Amino acid sequence: MVKFGLRLSQNRAPEYPPEAYMDYDKLKEIIHDLKKKKLARVDSTTREVSLTAPPPTNAAGRQLTADDSPVTEEDFYSTIDKELAKVESFTLQQVMELRKQIDQVEFDIQGWTSTTTTTTGSISSGVNKLNETQIETSRNTADTIAKSFLILEKYVNINFMGFHKILKKHDKNSPQHQCKQFYINRMHNQAWVRGDYSDVVVRLSGIYAALRDDCVVVEKEGGAAQSSFLRSTTKYWVRTEDVSKVKYAILKHLPVFLQKTSTGESDSQLTNSVYFDNDQLELYHGRLDKTPGAIAYRLRWYGAGDPKLVFCERKTHRDTWTGEASVKERFTIDESEVKQVLNDKYPIDEKRAEMQSKKGATAEEVDDWETLVREMIQVVQVKQLVPTMRTQYMRTAFQIPFDATVRISLDTNLCMISERGYDTMGGAKWFRDPEKPLADNEITRFPHAVLEVKLELGGANAEPPQWVTDLQNSGMLYEVHKFSKFIHGCAALLPEYVRSVPYWVDDASIRDSILRSGGGRILVKQDHETGVGPGANEVYDHLLPFGNVKEPRLDAKGRTANTASLVKGAEESAPKGVAAVTANQYYADADVSDEELMNSTLRGCCEDTCAGWMFPFCSGYNDDILTPTSVQKIEPKIFFANERTFLHWLHSGVTLYTIAAGILAFASDANSMTAHWYAMALLPISLGFCLYALHLFLWRSEKIKTRIPGRWDDSRGPLILGTTLCCVLFINFVMKCKEIRKYNSLLGHEL
Repeated sequence: MVKFGLRLSQNRAPEYPPEAYMDYDKLKEIIHDLKKKKLARVDSTTREVSLTAPPPTNAAGRQLTADDSPVTEEDFYSTIDKELAKVESFTLQQVMELRKQIDQVEFDIQGWTSTTTTTTGSISSGVNKLNETQIETSRNTADTIAKSFLILEKYVNINFMGFHKILKKHDKNSPQHQCKQFYINRMHNQAWVRGDYSDVVVRLSGIYAALRDDCVVVEKEGGAAQSSFLRSTTKYWVRTEDVSKVKYAILKHLPVFLQKTSTGESDSQLTNSVYFDNDQLELYHGRLDKTPGAIAYRLRWYGAGDPKLVFCERKTHRDTWTGEASVKERFTIDESEVKQVLNDKYPIDEKRAEMQSKKGATAEEVDDWETLVREMIQVVQVKQLVPTMRTQYMRTAFQIPFDATVRISLDTNLCMISERGYDTMGGAKWFRDPEKPLADNEITRFPHAVLEVKLELGGANAEPPQWVTDLQNSGMLYEVHKFSKFIHGCAALLPEYVRSVPYWVDDASIRDSILRSGGGRILVKQDHETGVGPGANEVYDHLLPFGNVKEPRLDAKGRTANTASLVKGAEESAPKGVAAVTANQYYADADVSDEELMNSTLRGCCEDTCAGWMFPFCSGYNDDILTPTSVQKIEPKIFFANERTFLHWLHSGVTLYTIAAGILAFASDANSMTAHWYAMALLPISLGFCLYALHLFLWRSEKIKTRIPGRWDDSRGPLILGTTLCCVLFINFVMKCKEIRKYNSLLGHEL
């Protein structure tokens, strides 16, 4: 394990001077000197002192608190205060310089675009009028600013960790003068830690949008034209230290959806969602088990403070293999109307008339709205739903307006709050009083950010954009199949009510957060034999992004469904110059095509399949997977398709065997050599067909069970077996031709 002092020196940015970082060695030396001092302990029970009496002494007649060492605790406190002030000052100075650079880029772009003003005073496609040199210069400057901001964030993180380490070391060596908690709280109140520099992200997003010349896509009317699109939603975990990198990677291609706040425009907005369920957690278990028709019922509002406009939302699960898609429906109400909705007193007829008269809604739209409202009001009464769980987070959205091809949201500062244990007052109160403090078992803070990527592909956009694929392969995203904030919150905060829990609770990275919120009963013990609970993770343990408690992989690189590195050691064994795309390479603009990446990382990984020793040419995978976290959706028909393929191959083998057996049985003794050779050649081929059918069935069953991403077909096995059979048939054809020629020649001699 590398000592932090060495780690700090190795991770210093070359752009910053060494003295800009905290002096970890100096603080460590002070702690070492303080450790050598062994002062006698003063009687802490004494409550009175005398101004004329001498101070207490020890057995040697010296004052108990006498200190001959030049180093004191005050030296440590003053030194760490100076180091904190130094880091804070340097951070604020760098932020100011970055803002000045952004001002200059914005000024340049505005100056260039102003020259495109026509004689009529209108601006036509400002950026399109710029020459390529101006665009490239501005883009390079923006890239430099963004990368400088990422370097600054790394500087803040390494120093923040250093102060944590040195304070922990101090309290361990000087337990009578513990000060860690005091300084940790103090750091969180300083600008270099608590400061919100999202304005840098917002302004960079505007610069990139201007350089791309983003245009608003015309909103499409009706949904019929959209039926041919393939919609997909994927969720990922993102480490806190990678959040800014992910934002930067996205805003280069999609603009940030700006949010109005009291202090100006921000890149994120506070989002609260209160989920409803009954005492049996019926909705929780339905969503967890993915029961067809399972719903999630929630009330959502945006912004800080008390809610004003509330969105009543219902999410309904549908299995895609049935041809249906999951849907999210919602309608808006005023906060004062929430009680009416929950108590079945909402004036539907009055609101219907208002929609038709004031809002100009069509009869079809009004009918759909009324159906949704009545169904949502009814489900509250029938299922006896009450507030159960609230999620709260800061959401950053990336999207070109009215263009749903790529939509991305990033949720940070995610926490789940229990909404059980207080009087709802007949629906008048439907979320906790924010002024009252929360107990530890009433809130759980999720340690990662959650990224959600929504794609709508079709027509010319049948494939996702290359930058999306590059981001997925960057090593910063950890795909977590079907992750749900509602399900995680219920499992962590209501452990005594849940009958089953999601698979990701066994992940090593979120274990501490669950324990802090009192959800330890859903976790296995530290010394558990397998490190995972009973159920899915006993088979699907590779789904955990950071491993389990027994085999943690907290430093693992992110893996998604598009990541080609599936086998352990693939990065080390890859040819020179061709390697998996990691976060560092991603920001170094590594130019490696997907085809090269796939070929380099999957080469030589086919020996460890079941019966692989018999068919080394078959595609395979290694059980030692390098942190894959994605899964392929398994539809019921896949199991039957695997069985049908097995039977078809087996049928071909049996047919060949029958032909060979028939030839051996009915071949004449006079001319039996060719026939016997042909039959004996077909017998091992028929056996090969049968063994290959068994191998392929078992291999693909393992693929289906573990949901390993990648190709599930074998492109080489059928080719080799088919080629072998064709060779035997060709040889038999040649030998038969020779026999016919020989027979004709003998017949000519007889004549």
